Amino acid sequence: MKKGAQKRAGFTIIEVSLVLAIAGLIFMMVFIAFPTLQRNQRDTKRREDLIMFADAIEKYQGNNRGALPTTGDTATSVTGSSSIYSDTTLARNSWAGFYRDYLPNPFTDPAGTPYSLTAVNCGATAGVACNNGTAMSAIEGLSTEAGKYTIVVLTKATCDREKAVGVNNPRKLAILYKLEGGGIYCNSI
Repeated sequence: MKKGAQKRAGFTIIEVSLVLAIAGLIFMMVFIAFPTLQRNQRDTKRREDLIMFADAIEKYQGNNRGALPTTGDTATSVTGSSSIYSDTTLARNSWAGFYRDYLPNPFTDPAGTPYSLTAVNCGATAGVACNNGTAMSAIEGLSTEAGKYTIVVLTKATCDREKAVGVNNPRKLAILYKLEGGGIYCNSI
């Protein structure tokens, strides 16, 4: 063999650059997809929480001859703070009493913040305008921050995909929640 004909073992700079570029693309794709995956997991947990919330309402109805907690003519808001669980003066037939007696302590969003509850009577004159057959949603207009962690319950309503539709049945309700990934989750009872 001639001296100049010997081959050296190793990689060329082009081969090393190509491998690093491919590895960089793979890492970039993972870092772009990871936050989306986490957001979807949080939204899945929220849907599960809302199913648990619906089960708690059905349990309440079973214990109260099919009745729902009272709403009145205006919207009722309940903040899921720790003080609500220690307040023994709350009426059992109120939404605050329902929150205290039928939901876990604490009832928190996957982000760790307690859920808030807003209950609206669609049949009340001062309530949300949800006449029979009129598609509407109580939380479409909420900004991300204002609607964050707020479960909206519409009495005398049912779900039509992401919207709530008013009905005449006082024992029906729609549960709505604005998801982090976009869209509104709606569940009827």
